[in-house]
Amino acid sequence: MKIDEGISNPIHPHHKLKLEYTEIPFNCDGCKEAGIGLKYSCRRCEFDLHKACAMPSPTITHPFYKKCEFQFNYRPPGQHMRICDACRNDVLGFVYHCKRCDFDLHPCCANLPQVLDDGEHNLYLCFKLSSSCHHCGGKGPGWSYRSQCKSYNLHVACVKELLVESWQAMYLNADKNRVREIQTRIPSLSGKLRNHHGGRGGKVKKCCQMAGGAVRLIVSAILGDPTAIIGAAVAGFMSK
Repeated sequence: MKIDEGISNPIHPHHKLKLEYTEIPFNCDGCKEAGIGLKYSCRRCEFDLHKACAMPSPTITHPFYKKCEFQFNYRPPGQHMRICDACRNDVLGFVYHCKRCDFDLHPCCANLPQVLDDGEHNLYLCFKLSSSCHHCGGKGPGWSYRSQCKSYNLHVACVKELLVESWQAMYLNADKNRVREIQTRIPSLSGKLRNHHGGRGGKVKKCCQMAGGAVRLIVSAILGDPTAIIGAAVAGFMSK
């Protein structure tokens, strides 16, 4: 049996980081974004990295930015606050940056799959929304996932926002009133799709069945873990 001797990382040089699997949310000490599932960790120092942050490629390209070459940076370049062009969240740590075009991507955002397949339905990563997001109702900037039937759209940023708020309530012992307040903001995707279709029979049923699987896939992808089971566990509170 091969023993995991761990890996080294320049921002945590004193101890090796070992690959672990967790169902408890963590904050990545590299990109400062949420994570779950596979991570590289130093238990002695309570230091955690997404797999994408622990083993980054020095340079990457992305199909949405055909003229760009993104270089990996351990800290945001320049003096001013930067924003990830995928999720529109602040860049606070590790980042892929295109010096030529001034675009930025969180490592996990840069690694989002172009197509998510749950075995029955495909979800496609889109540069911008063609119709309203099923959470915020807007068509604002930032990437999204869209169903093949084009009836289901969800901002990457909206999923992140809901996950972080829900985890804070669940794991930081927030008061019960705050938990209930957050839960009322979590979208019932099935209900939204029924309203979207006006209650039209078979089409409603098909899209509503797809919604639960869609959330699980999107959650897994955003958290930097390809395991759909993790997505199912975390997305349970989002599809009730």
